[in-house]
Amino acid sequence: MSVVVERVHELITPILADLGLDLYDLDHAGGVLRVVVDRPGGVDMTAIADATRLISRELDHTDPIPGRYQLEVTSPGLERTLRTPAHFRGAVGSVIKVRTHGHVEGERRAEGTLSAADDDGITIITVDSSEPGPRRLAYADIERARTVFLWESTPKPGKGGAKKAAAGASTHGKAVS
Repeated sequence: MSVVVERVHELITPILADLGLDLYDLDHAGGVLRVVVDRPGGVDMTAIADATRLISRELDHTDPIPGRYQLEVTSPGLERTLRTPAHFRGAVGSVIKVRTHGHVEGERRAEGTLSAADDDGITIITVDSSEPGPRRLAYADIERARTVFLWESTPKPGKGGAKKAAAGASTHGKAVS
């Protein structure tokens, strides 16, 4: 973590805690300071706006970032990026997509259920692969990873679908994150 990111982290964590938000991720690259916030149940636009206003005020006051930058405060979204061991631990049981670095043996792209995540790496259970089953990857082997939002079909009217939907047997979409 860079000195700038560490300093910004120290400054904004108490602000986010006061707003009932968790810092999901923090990145400073290419002139953009990206602050990703979350909370149980998700984040609405009011929370994003409040966080943006208060963080911007604090950063203007303390000026921890040399030069020009653009502040971006956002939620992780439905298909959230997984970069840290904590991100992966929070996504255990979810369907994820992983791309490995070129030097890693096996397929570079994998999709499956994240079955385990610890301090050293992850285990993903792949199904549609030339080598289905569990695959262990160290964090250093992962180029990028994200959760996958799975869309479920809506029952067709007149086919008993209304009864199933009313009974709670079907939903319009299922977030897997």
